[in-house]
Amino acid sequence: MALRMTIPVNRALVLLLLGAALAMPGVADAVADADFEVKTTRSLLNLCTVSAEDARYREALHFCHGFLVGAFQYYLASVAGPKARPLVCPPDPPPTRNEAIAAFIAWAQAHPQYMNEAPVETEFRFLTERWPCKR
Repeated sequence: MALRMTIPVNRALVLLLLGAALAMPGVADAVADADFEVKTTRSLLNLCTVSAEDARYREALHFCHGFLVGAFQYYLASVAGPKARPLVCPPDPPPTRNEAIAAFIAWAQAHPQYMNEAPVETEFRFLTERWPCKR
């Protein structure tokens, strides 16, 4: 005796389309135009973790790196004076750019409570936690 399963046609169609969408790389997690506004840490992480199959992979990844490096370069310029008190003291030799960005991504993903905060705030939370200066 064969067991017969029946699924309403509409439900079966929805399940089929959902499965097809999820199986296509980059469809579910495509970078959105709003991500490039970088209003939240979530938007920055969307750019930093973009799928290589995403149509805007290069732009998103370069934007991610440019944002993070640019904020850090601004910070370095702000603490370049003789009376400056730096907050971040990377080791010597410092990590590579890719190592530091990978560490930031992992840290941010482990701290979802900061996803709606300004990304520069989250970046410096990470940096001061990871490489604090000895006082």
